[in-house]
Amino acid sequence: MADRRRHLVAYDIHDPKRLRQVHKVMISYGYSVQYSVFVCDLTVQEKIAFRWDIGEVINHSEDSVVIVDLGEASRRAIERIEYLGVPLQLPEDGGVTIV
Repeated sequence: MADRRRHLVAYDIHDPKRLRQVHKVMISYGYSVQYSVFVCDLTVQEKIAFRWDIGEVINHSEDSVVIVDLGEASRRAIERIEYLGVPLQLPEDGGVTIV
């Protein structure tokens, strides 16, 4: 299996149509943690494809997407995410099927 790294991705999109398009791309790459926050386990090639797909949708002068590398997609990556209130159950490792 290819090496995967866990990324926390958050976005701020200023147009409702683009927001729906970004959300559609996001659900094909990761797991929703909050409304505009996802966890994505990506190989290097998947991260390149992800950046391309998101880059094609956003307006680079209005919108913002932040990608934070949390390290290997493993138990340790899960431990880097802390919750207050109801926690979300994330997979221990692995990726999602890209649509």
